[in-house]
Amino acid sequence: MFSRIFGKPKEQANALATLDKLNETLEMLEKKERVLLKKVAAEVEKAKEFTRAKNKRAAIQCLKRKRLYEQQVEQLGNFQLRIHDQMIMLEGAKATTETVGALRTGAAAMKAMQKATNIDDVDKTMDEINEQTENMKQIQEALSAPIGAAADFDEDELEAELEELEGAELEEQLLQPATTAPAAPVHVPAGRQQARPAPQKNTAEEDELAALQAEMAM
Repeated sequence: MFSRIFGKPKEQANALATLDKLNETLEMLEKKERVLLKKVAAEVEKAKEFTRAKNKRAAIQCLKRKRLYEQQVEQLGNFQLRIHDQMIMLEGAKATTETVGALRTGAAAMKAMQKATNIDDVDKTMDEINEQTENMKQIQEALSAPIGAAADFDEDELEAELEELEGAELEEQLLQPATTAPAAPVHVPAGRQQARPAPQKNTAEEDELAALQAEMAM
């Protein structure tokens, strides 16, 4: 079962071993390429020396060897490209295999959880929760019900009494302004004139203004 979910260990080991072998081969090819490039540079320097020495034939031989080395370098480059291509394909296949294995693991876990919890168990649990909720509701209603002398009180009579209190309160509010009636006007006899109000005293600003007007009139 676990080999089917996670993949065969032997196949995974073979893939890792193949990648390691390709890496080793790639490093070997890169090392050979560096050696050949050094040989190419050396042949160029030799050809320059022979040219300065007027040894045309030896210079041409150096250039021929240089081209042979360059051909080998190009061949090594093609080998490296193929190895890189193979490594990319193997790494992609490895990632795909790991992804499929992870998905299979998740599917197996989901299936196991579904087996552990079926729809009948869920319905039964919900029925139990609803039953417990109803029982608790009944208990709360029983605890909140009046007992003793309070249980004998008539709700209709209490509501009627409350309405009477509200009516009395409203009537008292309506009669409240009548208790504070305005004072009756004072009648003055015909032969007697009302006293004139006493003249108000001028303020300091009014005195100064009057003095200023008097000076301007002079």
